[in-house]
Amino acid sequence: MKRLAPWTLLLVTLLVIVVPFALAATAPAPAPAKSDKSPGAGIATAVSTVTGIAISPLLGTAGYGAYQWMAAKDDAAKAKLPWYAQPSFWLPALLIVAVCAGKDSFGAAVPPGLKKPLDVLETVENKFSGLVAAGAVVPFAIDTVTKLVFDGSAMAAHGPELVPSGVAAIQLAAVDFTWLMNLLTVPFGVAVFLIVWLGSHAINVLILLSPWGAIDAALKAARTALLGLVTLASTIDPWLGAVLSLVVIVVAYFVAGWSFRLTVFGSVFCWDFLTGKKTRFVPAENDNAMFAGGGFAGVPIRTYGRLVQRTGGGLEFVYRPWLVLPPRMAPVPAEPKTLAVGEGAFFSDIVDDAERTLFSLPPRYRGHEATVARAYLMGGGVKPAGLRKAWGALRELLGGKAQAPAGS
Repeated sequence: MKRLAPWTLLLVTLLVIVVPFALAATAPAPAPAKSDKSPGAGIATAVSTVTGIAISPLLGTAGYGAYQWMAAKDDAAKAKLPWYAQPSFWLPALLIVAVCAGKDSFGAAVPPGLKKPLDVLETVENKFSGLVAAGAVVPFAIDTVTKLVFDGSAMAAHGPELVPSGVAAIQLAAVDFTWLMNLLTVPFGVAVFLIVWLGSHAINVLILLSPWGAIDAALKAARTALLGLVTLASTIDPWLGAVLSLVVIVVAYFVAGWSFRLTVFGSVFCWDFLTGKKTRFVPAENDNAMFAGGGFAGVPIRTYGRLVQRTGGGLEFVYRPWLVLPPRMAPVPAEPKTLAVGEGAFFSDIVDDAERTLFSLPPRYRGHEATVARAYLMGGGVKPAGLRKAWGALRELLGGKAQAPAGS
């Protein structure tokens, strides 16, 4: 892995430092391409814009704002631009993106203990920038669809008027339907944004959990390359960009459950890490919160729930799909006497005698592993987690199931 670090550094530098300025010069405008004046082309461009911002909210918002600022005709036009199109926002935002790229590039040579706090901060930043983009930038981008469908010059003279596009224009007199179109399109745009953002944010959580810096840089480079591809396709042809964006949206939809579980895991991890919750936390004698591991057959990996010891001696995992649906109960496929707590550097796992990870404990349990082992009468007690756990963790991060050791 370390031998790949120089090439990874070069790739990430090109993709993350050079690409933002290319975005500022070539990013799709909120208006349709010159070759196609129809509202459909504008809608296609808006879809690409929302998808690109969702893939990387900070980079996408900064690039989108930088384009608007550079495309403004004069100082008066620049002064009317929204806050994210002002240099006071997009310049520092691009600087933060470059710093994060450098962190991941040099991560292969940096001890995990020094890099992990920065990974936590970047994960929090991605959540915050995603929230800002969903609440401010995305509705503004979707609102351009309304302005494309309803001709502004016609509104000034006669009220709203549908733009002609090969059929007879429909005069709507003084009735203003722009509010209705915004009411329909903005929630849809925000929903699309959230689906794609969940899939993109999962990469941040994978970086947070990965023990290898080279993998972190590769994940970040892949996401940035996807953003650049969507932008380039939309610049060449709005419809090409829209088709690629729809592919991204469909894939994000089908992995939304996996992405959501990773997002919940990352949120709990960041909260426990930043607040130092382990210093004021005491595990309960029963009913402790944790995440399902790759060795727990029948329960999706990273599902958040609670481990409960029944009066008969068996263990059950109680969880709610999507955190809000009716609760489900799954019996743990192992006797308590065969379980042990594997003590990790940042968080620990509950494993069976075949070294399969049944549960992952949130960081607040770090230092309290012995209490958890006693509470659930685990026969294996507490043991250190070695290199084998690290390789197994990589497999589980990507959604795979842990494999039993040979001969077991």
